[in-house]
Amino acid sequence: MSFLVNPLRDRDWRPEPGLDAQARAFHRAQADYAPTALHSLPSLASELRLGRLLVKDESARFGLPAFKALGAFWAAHWAIGDRDPAGLTLVAATEGNHGRAVAAAARRLGARAHIVIPAHTAIPRAEAIVAAGAVVERIRGGYEDAVAHAESLANGERLVISGTGDGPITQRVVEGYSTMFAEIIEDVDVVVVPVGVGSLASAAARHFRPDGPFLLGLEPVDAACALESACAGYPVKVPGPMRSTMAGLNCAEVSPGAWPMLAAAYDAFCSIDDTYVDWGMRRLAEEGLDRGACSGGVLGGLRAHRDSLDLPEDATALLILTEGVTDPRVFARAVGRRHRAFI
Repeated sequence: MSFLVNPLRDRDWRPEPGLDAQARAFHRAQADYAPTALHSLPSLASELRLGRLLVKDESARFGLPAFKALGAFWAAHWAIGDRDPAGLTLVAATEGNHGRAVAAAARRLGARAHIVIPAHTAIPRAEAIVAAGAVVERIRGGYEDAVAHAESLANGERLVISGTGDGPITQRVVEGYSTMFAEIIEDVDVVVVPVGVGSLASAAARHFRPDGPFLLGLEPVDAACALESACAGYPVKVPGPMRSTMAGLNCAEVSPGAWPMLAAAYDAFCSIDDTYVDWGMRRLAEEGLDRGACSGGVLGGLRAHRDSLDLPEDATALLILTEGVTDPRVFARAVGRRHRAFI
């Protein structure tokens, strides 16, 4: 495990204007929009020597068990525009949550969905995408191979809704995530954000900078691409193999659109192994929050690296819990019982 104070941090950096306000207006116009919960966990705050511990709980967003719908719905809406959706197919590469959200977006809009998944994607995640109405194509290789294959399918009738890259669709995905942060009105001292390809982390940077709290990006030890890039001073691709149960974070490289924001805006990056992921899931479950590996990971990461953070004991920490239980087997192995929804 590692903790790196970001040597590339640029305190003069300012986010460029985007369509964040339009994305928020779009979300709020949806009949089933509601802000997700912000829980306070006082016993865990005391355990971690903090004044307050807040968790933004994205386990139920637009009827899906993860935050991804915010980006997918806005990007799909923008991409289709005034075209007839009935003749269009939304394409995406995913480890699970993003593809499920794109499939849900297609269903809402009246389009089709074709979702590409890596070979190792858990069966329950693949089945959930199929249940959302998509055609699922499992390919050989990892996440980056799935991204490349999805991009190869693009044509006039196939629109790729990608959370990685530097094009306008990926920008829309990042803007969609801004709704989550706009719902948070509490003052906090540190925010722990899971990185992956960096789109959610970019949205956090756009929201909290130029000022705001200490931003800590969290990654698995096998996929610490942002940490390794910050250490090198330029984007690098990590070799793997990537074995973390935090499936959505098993990414070999940061999105080219996200990297400049992460490099300039994040104060530090850290990595953890699955021992801390499992501990985080167990402790959240003890607090009545059955949540997935990426959610457990941000809590585990705070525990693992608490001593590296220059925080007083009255500080307020904010954790982004990005998902509910999307792989029941991973949850059961970590927590020692089945997820309540499957009992």
